[in-house]
Amino acid sequence: MHATQSIDALLRHPPFDMLPQDLGPELDAKITRSIVPAGGLLFEKGQPLAGVYVIETGATQSEGAGGAIVSRRGPGDMLGQKGTLSDGLARVTTRATEDTGVFIIPPDLFRNLVRHHPTFGAWFERGNTNDGGAYATGLTALKVADLMSATPVTCLPIATVTEAARLMRDRRINSVLVTDGTDLDGIVTSRDLTGKVLAEGLSGDIPVSRIMTPHPVTIPPSALGLDALIMLADHGISHLPVAEDGAIIGMIGKTDLFRHQAATASHMISEIVEACDAASMAAVVARTPELLGQLVSAGVSPQAICRRISDVTDAVTRRLLILAEQKLGPPPVPYLWAACGSQGRREQTGVSDQDNCLILDDGVLPEHDAYFAALAKFVSDGLAVCGYIYCPGDMMATNPRWRQPRRVWRDYFQGWIAKPDTEAQMLASVMFDLRPIGGERDLFENLHAETLAAARSNSIFVAHMVSNSLKHTPPISLFRGFALIRSGEHKNQVDLKHSGVVPVVDLGRVYALKGALEEVNTRDRIEAAGASGVLSPSGLAELLDAYDLIADTRLRHQAAQIRRGEKPDNFMAPGDLSDLERNHLRDAFMVVKTMQSAAGHNTGMLG
Repeated sequence: MHATQSIDALLRHPPFDMLPQDLGPELDAKITRSIVPAGGLLFEKGQPLAGVYVIETGATQSEGAGGAIVSRRGPGDMLGQKGTLSDGLARVTTRATEDTGVFIIPPDLFRNLVRHHPTFGAWFERGNTNDGGAYATGLTALKVADLMSATPVTCLPIATVTEAARLMRDRRINSVLVTDGTDLDGIVTSRDLTGKVLAEGLSGDIPVSRIMTPHPVTIPPSALGLDALIMLADHGISHLPVAEDGAIIGMIGKTDLFRHQAATASHMISEIVEACDAASMAAVVARTPELLGQLVSAGVSPQAICRRISDVTDAVTRRLLILAEQKLGPPPVPYLWAACGSQGRREQTGVSDQDNCLILDDGVLPEHDAYFAALAKFVSDGLAVCGYIYCPGDMMATNPRWRQPRRVWRDYFQGWIAKPDTEAQMLASVMFDLRPIGGERDLFENLHAETLAAARSNSIFVAHMVSNSLKHTPPISLFRGFALIRSGEHKNQVDLKHSGVVPVVDLGRVYALKGALEEVNTRDRIEAAGASGVLSPSGLAELLDAYDLIADTRLRHQAAQIRRGEKPDNFMAPGDLSDLERNHLRDAFMVVKTMQSAAGHNTGMLG
C-alpha cells in the first residue's frame, strides 16, 4: 500500500458528511488514504483490524473457507466497523479485486467519532454496526429470519427420488428436506439428483435416503445474513435449514442471499453509474421498495433510510445528466441542476415525484434555451421512466419558469420576500429546500445564504411563512383522539405525510428562516435551531422525538405494505397499531401541535 493525500473525498461519503467540517484538518492528520493493488489483502479473518476501511474507488471481496466469496463491496461501502466497535478483530478475510483506493480510520479515532458526534454515531447504534456499513445493510444487518423462506418443503426418507424431483418441479424449488416426524434426517438438492442419480444411471425408484446429505448443518433464525453466507461457503453447500429449539422453521439459500444483497444502496448506485439508458436504471430503481424494507427491518433510523433512498434518486439524476450531455453535446454555459421538495431535503421514502429546477450561468443567451430545454426533457423523462412521476404542479426544469439564469433566481427570491402573497409563500416553501445535484455548484454559492439573510430581516415575510406553516395540522381531535379522514378511499385513516411529517417539515423551514440556517434536511434544521437558540432545549428534545416517531411509523407502515406485495402509501388506520403505539403516536402529534402553537405566537424564542 502507498498513501495519498486529501481527506475531502471521505468527507463527501455518507455518513462522514454528517461530521463537522472543521474536523477536516484533524482527520486529515490521522486518517490514511491508501491504494491496495489488485489481489492485495486488506485484512485477514481473526486478525486485528488496522481500523475502519472506507472504499473510495475500486472493489473488494470477502472470503470464507477455501477462498469462497461471501460478499463484494464497492465505492461508498465500509468494512471492519463491527470488529472495530467490539473486539477489534476482522470477521472475514477481505482483499481487493482491482486497484482499490481506501481510507483507513484508526480504531480509537473511529470510536471517538461515534461516541462524540451523535448524528454520526446514530448510523452505527441501531443495528448498523456491521461490516456492511451505512450502504450495504442487507446481509450484514438483517437476520436470517428476515431472509429465509418460512415454508420448507419436506418428504419422508422412504419417498422415491422421482417423487422428490416432482416436488421440486411443482414447487419451483431446488431442495427438499427429508424428515421423519419432527427429526431432520437429511436434505436432497437438484444437484444431488444430477450428480448422484442421473450421472450414476440409478433408477428414480430408489429412496431419497440413499442420496440425501444426512444430518445437514442448520442455522438459527437470529443469525445474520452474512453468517449464513459464510457458513454456506465454509461447508461448500447452497442451502441451509433454519432451526429454532430443534424445530425446522425455514430454509435459506445462496439465491436468497444474493438477491437481497443486490438490493443494497451501494450496489444499486454502482449499477446506476454504469447504466447506458433510463430503462436500465429503472430496473435498478425497482429494487427501492426492497431496500426500504431491508433498512426498516435492520432498525436503521428514519433519517438514514430516507437519505439512502434519496442517494439512489441523486445517482439516477446525475447519470441522466451525463447521458444528456453525451447526446446533446457540452452545455453552452455552465448550469446547476437542483432538487427541491423531499429529494432536496433528502427525505424521500417509497412514494416520490419530481421537483427540480435549472440555475443557469448569467452569461446564457436566448438561443441557448433550446439546449437546456432538451436537457431538462431528457432528464425529466428519464426520471419518469424510473418511476418518479412528473410533478403535478409542473415544478420541474422542463417548465421555462424554473429554468432561468442565476440573476433571475435572485430576483425570484427577492420578489417573494418583498411581496409574500399566497403564491409567493408556496413557492418560497418549495424553493427554500433547494439542494445542488449536478453541474456547476458555484452557481448556488451564496445564493441560499443571501436569500435566508434577506428573509430573516423581513418580519412580515417571516410572519407569512409562519402562518403558511400552520396550514397542515396533526390529526388530533378536540379530546386528544385521532382526527380520521371521514370519507373517500382512505376513510378512517390518517395521512402520515400531510398530517404527520409535513407539519414538522414546515416548522423546520420556519426555524431555518428565523435563524438564517442553511441546513436543508428537516432533522438537521431542528438540531441547528436548537444549537443556535432559535429553539429551546426542551422544544428541541420533544420535537426531535416526535418527528422520529412519526417518520418511523410512516416507514414501518410502508415496509409492511411492501411485504404484503402492495404499493406503499402514506395512509394508515390507527387500529393497525397496538395500544402502546397509538398512545405514543398520539403524544407525538400533540407535541407537533404544541410547537405549531408556539410558532403561531411568533415569539422571539420558538418552542
